[in-house]
Amino acid sequence: MAHFAEIDSNNVVLRVLVVSNEQEHRGQEYLADDCGLGGTWVQTSYNANFGGTFAGIDYTWDGINFIAPPAAEITKEPEPTE
Repeated sequence: MAHFAEIDSNNVVLRVLVVSNEQEHRGQEYLADDCGLGGTWVQTSYNANFGGTFAGIDYTWDGINFIAPPAAEITKEPEPTE
């Protein structure tokens, strides 16, 4: 399985999705076009084989590596409401 991070116009990660090995070679096109998700997608490595660390929400893509935000800036999940 391959992992791809969607980044916004500031290169900040919005989400990370899994793509089958059959679509890995065209992950950007598969997610943006075939799945209709649009956006910009960058492959990230769970084993850190490339792209530095594994991408997470609020990480920043610098064109080579995903960089973790300072701990105080990590987005927290909203508390469930009743």
